[in-house]
Amino acid sequence: MSIILPSYKIIIFDWDGTVMDSVSKIVVCMQAAFSDACLTIPSPEAIRDIIGLGLSDAIFQLHPDIHKKHLDMIADRYSHHYVHQDNTAAPLFPEAAKTLDDLRQNGYELAIATGKSRKGLDRVLSELEMQDLFTFTRCADETNPKPHPAMVEEILKESGLRSNQAVVVGDTEHDMAMAKSALVDRIAVSYGAHHIDRLKAYDPVLLIDSLDEILPWLDETSL
Repeated sequence: MSIILPSYKIIIFDWDGTVMDSVSKIVVCMQAAFSDACLTIPSPEAIRDIIGLGLSDAIFQLHPDIHKKHLDMIADRYSHHYVHQDNTAAPLFPEAAKTLDDLRQNGYELAIATGKSRKGLDRVLSELEMQDLFTFTRCADETNPKPHPAMVEEILKESGLRSNQAVVVGDTEHDMAMAKSALVDRIAVSYGAHHIDRLKAYDPVLLIDSLDEILPWLDETSL
C-alpha cells in the first residue's frame, strides 16, 4: 500500500510566541496587572505557561480562587499596560514577515488562531500592515479558546477545507492540543513560551527553530 502524503492548503499560525516575539511583554504586563490589583504577582514561569489561553482562562489558571471583580480588574489593567504603558519590545521573529509573504506567494492560504482578543489582533495587524496576509482569523473572545479545537474547526468550515489540508504552527501545548483535537497536523517551534520537549508529546510533523524552515519542508511534502 502506498503512503499518501498530506496536501496542505492552509497554514494556521498561533501569534504570540510563534510569529511575534511578545512573551517577555506578556510577562511584564501580566505581573503589572496583578500588582495593580494588589494580588500576589505570578512568576514569569507561571505566566509563560498560560500564554495562548484566552485572557480570562489565563488569569483563572494563575489565581484559581480569584473573585470576578479582581478578574475584571486584572484583565483591564493587563490590556492597559500592553497597549498604552509598557514599552517592552514585541517585534516579529526573524524571517516571520518574509516567510508569510513567501507562503502566500506560493499559493498557501494563511490563518491565525490566537489567544488574543479580536480588538488586540486587529490592532497589531493594522500596525504591521499585515491585514491582507491572513484570509481567516479567530480570537479567544469570539469562540471557545485554546485548547478547545473550535478556532481551527471554524477556520476549516469557513475555508471549505478538510482537516488533512491544514497544519497548525505553534509554540505551546495549548496550540498542539487544539490542533490535535481538530485532527489537524502540527508544526512545533522551539523558541516560544513552552519548551520544545513539552510540544513533542503531541506528535508534531515538524520541529523548527525558525519560521523560514516551513516552506522548504512543505515543498518536500508535496513532491
